[in-house]
Amino acid sequence: MNTTAARLGDRPANAMRPVSFQMGFSKHAEGSCLVRFGDTHVLCTATVDEQLPAWLRGSGKGWVTAEYGMLPRSTNTRTAREAAKGGQSGRTQEIQRLIGRALRAVTDMRAFGEVQIRIDCDVLQADGGTRTASVTGGCLALAQAFATMKRVGAINRNPLRETVAAVSCGLFKGNALLDLDYSEDSGAQADANFVLTASGKIVEIQGTAEDHPFEESEFHALMALAREGITQLTALQREALASLGL
Repeated sequence: MNTTAARLGDRPANAMRPVSFQMGFSKHAEGSCLVRFGDTHVLCTATVDEQLPAWLRGSGKGWVTAEYGMLPRSTNTRTAREAAKGGQSGRTQEIQRLIGRALRAVTDMRAFGEVQIRIDCDVLQADGGTRTASVTGGCLALAQAFATMKRVGAINRNPLRETVAAVSCGLFKGNALLDLDYSEDSGAQADANFVLTASGKIVEIQGTAEDHPFEESEFHALMALAREGITQLTALQREALASLGL
């Protein structure tokens, strides 16, 4: 399995696209991060909401949930707003549930009281990997929201046990590639999204054969690439949080 082949822009198969995190992008949100994975740009904001789901009231636990959406011209043709079409697509619901699960996996729900943190992930520009960018940036927005709560005395410790990040990998023209852009993702023989914690624990793996079934050895090649990517993302997350003194 070739993991060194060059691709668009001579990017090695095992290299991430340029990644950046702009913390505090939205002045009104308790936490926010503009995340860029190459030409994929997602604005992630965190809102502290006193309205807890009814089934959690009196439990002593909080909740973290997520919403995801793509702006009409985030892609090369205009996509109608889902509200105008009467409801969310199955894809949208699946992605926002993934984001919520990933963030809850690294959060102590008893450490911030009976409140809800809402993470909104709005895709400004899409070029593949919008869900992985949303998980990775959403984690930073959540961390900043918790820091805001601690600063105003709403909590006395950080409920975030560790950071979580996500990256895509796939098989494209016989090569295992890390962090697929749209041209690669749309032509991949197989693709997978890996959600891992900073300590390397697995939160979720979504893998699909698009062309024909792939071998276990090929999956392990993708997993190895994913770990490389998550290590890089985790280091960048630490730098972003350190820039805020967190």
